[in-house]
Amino acid sequence: MTSSKHAFGSYGIMALLFFSAALVSADLSAEFYDETCPDALDIIEDAVRAAVSKESRMGASLLRLHFHDCFVNGCDGSVLLDGATGEKNAVPNKNSLRGFELVDDIKAQLEKACAKVVSCADILAVAARDSVVALGGPTWDVELGRRDGTTTSQDAANSDLPAPTSDLGALTKAFSTKGLTQKDMVALSGAHTIGQARCVNFRGRLYNETAPSLDVTLASSLMPRCPATDGSGDDNNSPLDPSTSYVFDNYYYKNLLRNKGLLHSDQQLFTGGGSADAQTTAYASGMGAGFFDDFRDAMVKMGGIGVLTGSSGQVRLNCRKAN
Repeated sequence: MTSSKHAFGSYGIMALLFFSAALVSADLSAEFYDETCPDALDIIEDAVRAAVSKESRMGASLLRLHFHDCFVNGCDGSVLLDGATGEKNAVPNKNSLRGFELVDDIKAQLEKACAKVVSCADILAVAARDSVVALGGPTWDVELGRRDGTTTSQDAANSDLPAPTSDLGALTKAFSTKGLTQKDMVALSGAHTIGQARCVNFRGRLYNETAPSLDVTLASSLMPRCPATDGSGDDNNSPLDPSTSYVFDNYYYKNLLRNKGLLHSDQQLFTGGGSADAQTTAYASGMGAGFFDDFRDAMVKMGGIGVLTGSSGQVRLNCRKAN
């Protein structure tokens, strides 16, 4: 009887998560700024395209900012707040997150066009979409109307962001607590088709893993920039997708089928017997009706995590500090 009660409680909590997300989504709208700041989306898109054209890696950096924002206390722009005990200084973010100066520039342009209207959280959501498009990926309607949070939590970032050493079960659980399914998780992981990872985050996979081990040829090419000794080359970067590093495509999944997942958490999506293998294999074979569609759906879903709307939160004048 006790186990049945616990099972009901677990399902009830998950149902509440999805119900809450649905209610929040109803408060957001792709047309939110049509009247109050009609040039907002063009301003963000122009800035993102210019930045990505100058440095392709910036696209991945902006996409990552949105993900790291949403996974810690919801999509409230808290990842942008300065402070010694803030999210910027959490282990997954310190010396790793980038793009803050570009967000500052976009915010300044928006304040000139329509003061006190566009939130920092919405800038991150739109910039993430525009980055994907700029690198050849799918587009989607970004639901808008998020408000900015006033606090930031280093502890929450350290506990809520999935570690690069996570097994499939831990990854699935981390996403589930945010109201996202394993299908969403596998689709969103495709963001690793662009961007880079630091040596410190894949050294263990490079030298210690055997089931499955990293592709021998790829491993040999990584070793000069990522020595086995801790502390040596920790911050040296290598592409998460060595095939098409700055193109948003499905080569990330193709690489996993060849044991070329750079991070342990990446390769967990295809192990030759795991519950995510079938989905990964499907994405490796095609994008249009598979990966791209699921990715855009999962991005919209993720963008609704824990958002502040209406009179909650604020519209920050400076994304780095609360008003």
